Amino acid sequence: MFEIKQVRYFVAVAEELNFRRAAERLHITQPPLSQNIKALEENLGVTLLLRDTHTVQLTRAGKVFLEEALQVLAAVQLSCSLARQAEAGEAGTLSIGYSARGR
Repeated sequence: MFEIKQVRYFVAVAEELNFRRAAERLHITQPPLSQNIKALEENLGVTLLLRDTHTVQLTRAGKVFLEEALQVLAAVQLSCSLARQAEAGEAGTLSIGYSARGR
């Protein structure tokens, strides 16, 4: 299994196509970023990124995973927002009962 953090890291690298810029964007250093991407690929059993000293490219699997990862991250963000709204009483279900007694 993998962590949401790894998915966020992958999306940053996939969008930047550069580990240094992705690390800066995420406010982390490159070694943990690279380690998390490698762990994600190992857990999935696929290569998501082709990299050499100068370039980063998405593989076919990487392109497909990016599309899905963006949807997953959007769903996580929505879930967090809805949970906060529910905590504040701004979302959820309100049940109102009515009794006709006493008429």
